[in-house]
Amino acid sequence: MTTYKDVYARWKADPEAFWTDAAAQIHWHRAPSRALTDLGDHMYEWFADGLTNTCYNAVDRHVAAGRGAQTAIIHDSPITGIKRTITYADLQTRVASLAGALKAKGVSKGDRVIIYMPMIPEALEAMLAVTRIGAIHSVVFGGFAAHELAVRIDDAKPKAIIAASCGLEPGRVVHYKPLLDGAIAQSTHKPDFTVIFQREQEPCALIPGQDVDWFDFQAGVSPAECEWVEGNHPCYILYTSGTTGQPKGVVRPTGGHLVALNWSMKNIYNVDPGDVFWAASDVGWVVGHSYICYGPLIHGNTTVVFEGKPIGTPDAGTFWRVISEHNVRSFFTAPTAFRAIKREDPKGEYRQKYDLSCLRALYLAGERADPDTIVWAQNILGVPVYDHWWQTETAGPSLETLRESKPCQSNWGPPRCQCRVMTCKCSTKQATRSAPTHWARSP
Repeated sequence: MTTYKDVYARWKADPEAFWTDAAAQIHWHRAPSRALTDLGDHMYEWFADGLTNTCYNAVDRHVAAGRGAQTAIIHDSPITGIKRTITYADLQTRVASLAGALKAKGVSKGDRVIIYMPMIPEALEAMLAVTRIGAIHSVVFGGFAAHELAVRIDDAKPKAIIAASCGLEPGRVVHYKPLLDGAIAQSTHKPDFTVIFQREQEPCALIPGQDVDWFDFQAGVSPAECEWVEGNHPCYILYTSGTTGQPKGVVRPTGGHLVALNWSMKNIYNVDPGDVFWAASDVGWVVGHSYICYGPLIHGNTTVVFEGKPIGTPDAGTFWRVISEHNVRSFFTAPTAFRAIKREDPKGEYRQKYDLSCLRALYLAGERADPDTIVWAQNILGVPVYDHWWQTETAGPSLETLRESKPCQSNWGPPRCQCRVMTCKCSTKQATRSAPTHWARSP
């Protein structure tokens, strides 16, 4: 069995070869000439001169490989009672249609598109459609206040905004459309148009000349093929919370993002293509970008889009039901979720109602995982619990335990290949330059 020391030694002996080998698992229209390019002044780019496409790697290549009938997305919404699945072939059709409609409305490579959606498959479809045509998405957490959305509109200057009519929380409807209209009224920059996905729980009135219906604007439009982009071309912009002032946009280049996420799915989360992976988060956060949408789909896994809460939808056994019902292999969530379940069901009585033999491991991140919660989770689930650390700027784990290593209790695992995360000064207007991604060059 390969150990962490083996992986580390191979990386240390030849970092360039190590990541070039990892990049070979990604489809390139033109392979990069090298892994890391030193631009000088402590600035670096990954796989900069390659040509690839995020959507192709997340969708099309699996269909081309004969795996179109595999489920790509499981949507499980205990709030609405809806459960549905979307295959890779269906996802390709849906995404190509949406991308074609955006292209027909003038969205092209390098344009920004803001996405303001709840936890429904259409949120992932919007992300994939934008990257399919080489545009750059910026997902804003659904339900964010109009002012916060307006700040992001003025900074990203989107050509279009894709939104839903509403979001759902236990016992209430979150009215997205008034928030969106308020944000556009407040912002200096105005998008050319907005695409509205009407949810049956609360359809909204559309504004002529501004809004187009999700389905209507796709009617009669040719599906879009994938646009090949450079490895250093931005995939997305994701804004930090802004707790220290003006929200900062993190720009994620395409090449390093693809290679990093694909590598992590097996080497960190220990899933094989076809396995079900579930990250209980939201597409508005970096976890949702990396491990609800892109990571699992790039690697050929089935991802779970969950619209619910760890408790109250309807009870403290919701997580266990989803894991059991959908055959989840690896599960990722925040320690807060487990603390909430522990408060509701300290003896784990709900867990006993479900067969969780499918689950191999639990991964915790997003905040400190206290020892009591880790031990409780290990005792309740009977699987290894891995506490790992990362943040918006890194897009994936920076300190974690590799899959062959012994799981840690209440501390971090070793750094992946002695990575050193480096920061750079970069505005969203410098979209073609380097920005921090999963791995930076070590000393």
